[in-house]
Amino acid sequence: MHPLLYSRMTEKITYSLSIHYPFMRILFLTICFLSLHCISHAQQNSGNIFLFCYFKNNGQDGLHLAYSRDGYTFKALHKDSSFLQPTVSKDKLMRDPCIIRGADGLFHMVWTVSWNAKGIGYASSADLIHWSEQQYLPVMEQEDSARNAWAPEITYDAANKEYMIYWATTIAGKYGATDRSVENGYNHRIYYVTTKDFKSFSTTHLLYDKGFNVIDATIVPGNNRFIMFLKDETLKPVPQKNIHIAMAAQLTGPYSDPSPAITGHYWAEGPTALRMDRLWIVFFDKYREHTYGAVSSTDLVNWIDISDRISLPKGIRHGSVFMITAKEFEALRGSDE
Repeated sequence: MHPLLYSRMTEKITYSLSIHYPFMRILFLTICFLSLHCISHAQQNSGNIFLFCYFKNNGQDGLHLAYSRDGYTFKALHKDSSFLQPTVSKDKLMRDPCIIRGADGLFHMVWTVSWNAKGIGYASSADLIHWSEQQYLPVMEQEDSARNAWAPEITYDAANKEYMIYWATTIAGKYGATDRSVENGYNHRIYYVTTKDFKSFSTTHLLYDKGFNVIDATIVPGNNRFIMFLKDETLKPVPQKNIHIAMAAQLTGPYSDPSPAITGHYWAEGPTALRMDRLWIVFFDKYREHTYGAVSSTDLVNWIDISDRISLPKGIRHGSVFMITAKEFEALRGSDE
């Protein structure tokens, strides 16, 4: 159990004891203190480290990494300089990096290579230090009117033993209901391909279209379903610019209509989800405020803003969270020396 959940539970029990059994309150608090100490100690020494991959500025200098032992405070590695310089596409950018550990033990990364390219970047690594040759995946080249391929992510489907890569694209004129004078005419939907080996890929398919401009999808398996966190990019007639949830029984969908917004009255994008026991934490870029925010939940329905509890490197932009081992972390930290 996460310490935050534990403390909430003990508060309720302590209050009840203080009313009905005052003499037991001191004993109960002593037991709780010792138990919480053991839980925290076990988590700190579990051997797993949270890693946050991200970009800075316009993504021109490549991949940045930050680490955390508790899931709340992240510190930059490598003096917040790049671990990997981008080499593919005309613009040679590395925006919106997403890294997952594959079933093959390798780390697989995809990223946005350009504001207007029809493909995305891909590379793999065994240690997050040495990377394979970067590749350009032409995922939307078959669409003459495709304008972009933004914020790609990867999710692994253990049941089918395959990966799904998905991203946001505007295809000019395809969804004509959108006011073309707004947002430079962008009107995104989420598309995807599947692969088992990152060498051969399926044809491109539509993943999410609920009649509104949507970007920045990230999908996490949990509770025998797949949970998609997404950004409603709608500006008119009523601005949204917030994060929602959709769910599906299968990774490739169909996904549900979006939930009510889980973020507040500010513009948010680039969600990434971290799970600790029953506690979900969703980080996101408060891009107008040039800072990061976070919300937490134990049921994916009721969300609490915990932005004041998190700490991330200055200038961090849209990335993703994943886990590494203590041994992998020591190697990464050693690369700073």
